[in-house]
Amino acid sequence: MSMRKGGNVPVPAGAVRVELGWQAVPGAPDVDASALLLVSGKVRDDADFVFYNQAVHASGAVRHEGKRQVGGVLTDTVAVDLAAVEGPVETVVLAASADGGTFGQVPGLYIRVLDAADGAEMARFDSQDASRETAFVLGELYRRQGAWKFRAVGQGYDTGLAGLATDFGISVEAEPEPQAPTEATAPGQPPAAPPMAPPPGPPVPPPAPPMPPAAPPLTSGQPVASTPQPGYPAPAPASPPVRLTKITLTKEAPAVSLTKQGGTSGAMRVNLNWTGAKVGKRLGKKIGRKAMEALGARGALLPQTGDLDLDLCALYELTDGSAGVVHPLGNSFGALHAPPYVQLDGDDRTGAVTSGENLTINLDHQARIRRILLFVTVYAGARSFEGLNASVTLQPQHGAPVEFTLDACTVPSPVCALALITNTGSELVVQREARYLVPQPGVSPQRTVDHAYGWGLDWSPARK
Repeated sequence: MSMRKGGNVPVPAGAVRVELGWQAVPGAPDVDASALLLVSGKVRDDADFVFYNQAVHASGAVRHEGKRQVGGVLTDTVAVDLAAVEGPVETVVLAASADGGTFGQVPGLYIRVLDAADGAEMARFDSQDASRETAFVLGELYRRQGAWKFRAVGQGYDTGLAGLATDFGISVEAEPEPQAPTEATAPGQPPAAPPMAPPPGPPVPPPAPPMPPAAPPLTSGQPVASTPQPGYPAPAPASPPVRLTKITLTKEAPAVSLTKQGGTSGAMRVNLNWTGAKVGKRLGKKIGRKAMEALGARGALLPQTGDLDLDLCALYELTDGSAGVVHPLGNSFGALHAPPYVQLDGDDRTGAVTSGENLTINLDHQARIRRILLFVTVYAGARSFEGLNASVTLQPQHGAPVEFTLDACTVPSPVCALALITNTGSELVVQREARYLVPQPGVSPQRTVDHAYGWGLDWSPARK
């Protein structure tokens, strides 16, 4: 049952997943989950804000896991290890923000708390009175006499995520002021002449140089210099304000410079999330034994029963001319701190892992990277991407996340080029590809994407 606003329930689990959900309908704004760790009602510093641009708290206790779509429901999830939350933290506020509209346009908004161990639902609150709000505190986890509880809050803000975060003590980077439009000129008309300057008046003598101000008298405890003195440390620089910017790549705006966004150092996480489906039996009957054997010869066996298995992969080329592939076949998972500086975390063979499949790129070595092509293949559970829902997020350690969804697949394609990362020499650029490819008979999906982008690798059969 859904809780009433203001109600509370105990949360006996040691770790929980807080799921924010809503119905996926055309025209609805995007929704993002976030969490704030509070001490006496305020954050201690900006690091106590966990959201899409700052996905993991320094303590590791709170983590933003990202979005998924299952059927007609979209979810965004925050994981909270209650046993690891630092002692001074009394409350973990669970918030939502709407990007591109108001919550009055978001149907079926809810929040629920799940036991991280077995997925059992321990609390649920459905928001039913939203109108012009652009941010919501939907609930909070709070300590009471050494135990954790969940309270349904339902407090709305019409100032967006920036206003909500500011209220809890977060310093938010100001949005750039829009440039004033220039005066338009009618078609075929010459530009207007600049206004005439007034005639010069009598010469004005230059002003006398200002007198230096008198030094103020010294008082007890007054600093006498702004530079650090020998033996004393320099004051720590103020941390930059939190950036709320997000970047969504589309057909109309398919590329972004990571360099201009400040995302050119540290680790960049690449996440692939998709909706799984148990379609193995139907596939076995549809395509038959010979087709199954042909797919197996390409190193992509489709079992007669099982879940959808997509593989996140990367072709890489370094500045020294070396090139290769990172993928689960043959355990070619790559390396993060040695060439190729690209590493696949693991292989989610069912789509059941909440965080999907993840790949990490070490941008501290970007000078040695010439290009990286991110792509995904259907390993098992479907013949193509037709009818599947998938989204991709590139999350630099510094800078705004870059996200996009895959278009509907209208061809029998088991391989899709996702994004091309190119080092131009002055910039690191991400280009949305979202390009479905159809292999020729007897050609593997991996070799197909190689040929399409001119990598020129030698391929041999490999399996998991």
